[in-house]
Amino acid sequence: MSGQPDRFAVLSPKEMGSIDHIASRTIPVATLMENAGRAVAQAIKHFTKPCRVLVLCGPGNNGGDGYVAARHLAGMGWPVAVAALTEPREGSDAASVAARFHGPRVPFSPEEAARVDLVIDAVFGAGLSRDVQEPVPSVLAAAKRVVAIDMPSGIDGATGLVRGYARAADLTVTFFRAKPGHLLLPGREYLGQFEVRDIGIPAETLKEITVTSWQNEPGLWKLPVLGLEAHKYSRGVVSLSAGEAMPGAARLAAASARRTGAGLVRIAAGKAAPAFRLGEPGLIIDEEPLADLLKDHRRRTWICGPGLLPEEVEQVFPQLVAADRQILADAGAFSWAADAPDRLRGAAVLTPHGGEFARVFDAPGSDPLAAVRAAAKQVNAVVVLKGATSVIASPDGKVALNTHATSALGTAGSGDTLTGIIGALLAAGMEPWDAACAGVWLHGEAALQAGNWLVAEDLDRYLGKARDKATRLQAEQ
Repeated sequence: MSGQPDRFAVLSPKEMGSIDHIASRTIPVATLMENAGRAVAQAIKHFTKPCRVLVLCGPGNNGGDGYVAARHLAGMGWPVAVAALTEPREGSDAASVAARFHGPRVPFSPEEAARVDLVIDAVFGAGLSRDVQEPVPSVLAAAKRVVAIDMPSGIDGATGLVRGYARAADLTVTFFRAKPGHLLLPGREYLGQFEVRDIGIPAETLKEITVTSWQNEPGLWKLPVLGLEAHKYSRGVVSLSAGEAMPGAARLAAASARRTGAGLVRIAAGKAAPAFRLGEPGLIIDEEPLADLLKDHRRRTWICGPGLLPEEVEQVFPQLVAADRQILADAGAFSWAADAPDRLRGAAVLTPHGGEFARVFDAPGSDPLAAVRAAAKQVNAVVVLKGATSVIASPDGKVALNTHATSALGTAGSGDTLTGIIGALLAAGMEPWDAACAGVWLHGEAALQAGNWLVAEDLDRYLGKARDKATRLQAEQ
C-alpha cells in the first residue's frame, strides 16, 4: 500500500466520533460546528441561486450544523427559516449555536417544507442507529429540493441501508472524510451531488486511530514501473488453466493480462488446446500435463476458474496449491467450492460477484464490509466482492471501496477481464491486496473510457490508457 493513504480514508460513524473527540482536545466542538455550518452555506451558495430556505434541525450536532448554516445563509441575504424536530439539549454546543440564529422559527411540518424552494436536512447525520419515524418522512417528502448535511436522514452511515425512510438529496455535504454509507448502495444513490468539506480537523488525528477502510484510488497503491533492464520474465508470467467447454473466458482473461503489462501469458489448455489455436499470435498454448508445466518455477502466478467446470477445478486447484503457486480464483472455482469455502484456502485472491459470494460464504447481508472481511479472514486470501461498489478485503481487515466504475461493466465476460488484469499485477510483483485494488480501479477506468455500450472484448483495448491515467494521478498527488 502507498505510504500516504490517509487522504483516502473512509471512516465509520464510530470512527468519526473518535476523530471528533480527538480534535476537540484542541479545537472546541462549537468551532467545528461553526466551520461545518459555514461550509454547508458556501456549498449551497455554489449549488443554487438565492431562494427561500427551510432548515430542518434535529436535537444533536447535526442540527447544530443546520442552525449555523441557517445563520450564514441569512447573513448573505437569503430568506431562511428554521423548523426544529426537537430543541437541542440545554447547555449543549448545539443549543449555543441555535441561540445565535435570530431568524423565523416555523413548525416542523409538511406544509412548511412545501412552501419553500429548498430544504436543508439537518435532522440526523451518519450516526443514525434507529429507523426514522414520523413526522420526518412526511416533512422530507414534501420538499421540492433537499440539501443533506453529513448524510440524508434515514441512511445508515455504516452500511448505506435505508433505516425506515430516506429522501434522496440533491446535494450532500459531509466533513473531513467520507463514510461507508456514502459509497455503498443503496445509500450512494441518495446523495445527489456529493462533497467532502474541510472543517479544520487536522489530518494528523487519523494517526490516533486505526484506519482500516479506504476509497480505492491511485495513491492507495502504486503500479510497477518498467526498468531499463526489464524483460518478459521480470515483467511477470501469467498462466491460465483452461477448459474446452468455455474457451472464451480464458481468452478474455489472457488478453487483459497482456494489455495490463504481463511479459508472457500462457494458457494451460491440455486436451482443449485446439480450441485456442486461432487466438492472438503472442499467446502461448500449452498441451502438456499440468504437473509438467509446474516444473517451470518462472510460472509463479496462475489464474484458475474462468471457463472451467467444477470437476476441472477439482483437477487443477489442489495441484496449484501443492506447488505453492500464487493463485487467483474466479468463476468455476466458486461452483467447486459451493458451501465449502475452506476448499479455496491457498488462493491469494478471490474475485466473486454477489451470487458467487453467496454460493460459497452465504449472502453478504446488511453489512457487506463485515461479510467480506470475514470471508477474507476465513480463507486467508484477498476477497474482491464485485458490484456497483466493489469491496476489496484483506485477511488482516483492510478494506477498499471502489466506486470508480460504470454499470456498463454488467456484461458477460467483464469479470474474466478483471481476473486477467489482477493476474498481471500479481505476476509483476504487487502484493495481493494492492494488486486487487489497482486491478479493480483499472478495470473501471477502462470501462469508463470504452463508453456505455461496451462488450467485454472492448475492455482490454483501453487498459494502456487506464494505466497511463493512474500513473498521472499518482504523480499529481
